[in-house]
Amino acid sequence: MADTSTAEPTAAYDGRVKTWLALGFIFTLAWLPAGAWDALILAALALWFVIGWKRIGLWTIWRRSLIAWPFALAALTLAVARPGEPIVQFAIGSQTITATDAGIVSAATVMAKSWLSVQAMMALIATTHFSELLIALAALRLPPVLIMILGMAYRYLFILQEEALRMLRARDSRSASLPNRRAGRSLLWRATITGRMVGTLFIRAYDRSERIYAAMLARGYDGQPITANQPPLQRTAYLALFGGGIIYVSLIVIAYI
Repeated sequence: MADTSTAEPTAAYDGRVKTWLALGFIFTLAWLPAGAWDALILAALALWFVIGWKRIGLWTIWRRSLIAWPFALAALTLAVARPGEPIVQFAIGSQTITATDAGIVSAATVMAKSWLSVQAMMALIATTHFSELLIALAALRLPPVLIMILGMAYRYLFILQEEALRMLRARDSRSASLPNRRAGRSLLWRATITGRMVGTLFIRAYDRSERIYAAMLARGYDGQPITANQPPLQRTAYLALFGGGIIYVSLIVIAYI
């Protein structure tokens, strides 16, 4: 007889539940108005509590989420685009740029939202297998063809990595460096070799994709995506979704009162 004692407690950790909660968190941040610092701080504390609870590593998430800052810096244009009380003025050539209070608040809010959203997605990826993410997207009624493309693209990344490692090993086995002598030639020569390797990699990847497609046809693939039926959510999963919804609604209410 199968042991079902752990089925109920683990239902809240269903990939669908985690994906929906992460998306709900991001949409909640999008609904918050500019300057809603109290709601943003509470949202950040709730997210960091979950990250610490799941033992992902808060410092790791913070460090990796910095990848969003170069893109979030585009929000700095809001500082000079929004009308308001002038705060900072500086000249660029014959043009005078004025940053307003409303613009600075809007820019800072967008950057904070972007940073927290990236952290939420990284926490989701760190705790959820990619196949579970695809199942959650299917439950959200995304087109099956799109889900199939995402799944195949994810798996094909590992094939590209394998081909690249094989090429690097082949290059290293054919290269030699003498003591007290510099290996290789000029930077231009190295760039040329690297470009040829990248071109060869894509050719090999294309050939591999043709073989994979032929193997799929040999196994009965007819061009229609196949999705497995998922078991219904259990009670604890609905409780987790309800609790997350309450938190998100509370954040929006706090932001607007």
